[in-house]
Amino acid sequence: MMAQKTVLSEIQVTLDVIGGKWKPLILHYLETNGTRRYSEILHYLETAPKKTLTAQLRELEAAGIISRNVIPTVPVQVEYAVTAHGQTLFPILDVMCSWGYINGKGYGIKHRTCEYSEATKQVKEERLRKLNQLYAADHHPTNQGTSK
Repeated sequence: MMAQKTVLSEIQVTLDVIGGKWKPLILHYLETNGTRRYSEILHYLETAPKKTLTAQLRELEAAGIISRNVIPTVPVQVEYAVTAHGQTLFPILDVMCSWGYINGKGYGIKHRTCEYSEATKQVKEERLRKLNQLYAADHHPTNQGTSK
């Protein structure tokens, strides 16, 4: 049995699993492109050091977020895919992507999730507005037991 890890809050649990410069990008890449080989992930991330990428992939695998499949070829190939448990993080990544899409002015985005258009911007703004309304309703002072 594994020793329980003490954290400050539930937010730290999430950050423990997907925190780091590359983990959210790895997950987003696998979400949008499906199962990919190590070399494809490395190519997508461009500037990620191999050692760091390997460590972050291992951490995601240890957390049950991605699966690793070794293909016995010469040379050996390794494929990564998001697990069902890892797919539960997709809504979080979507919110991060929407916020970045709307607030990305001044950034040169190399790998856009979707091409910029006014219609897409409106959809993402509406999504964030609805989420903000849900958050506000859950954290309203009259909602005893659900407030911070």
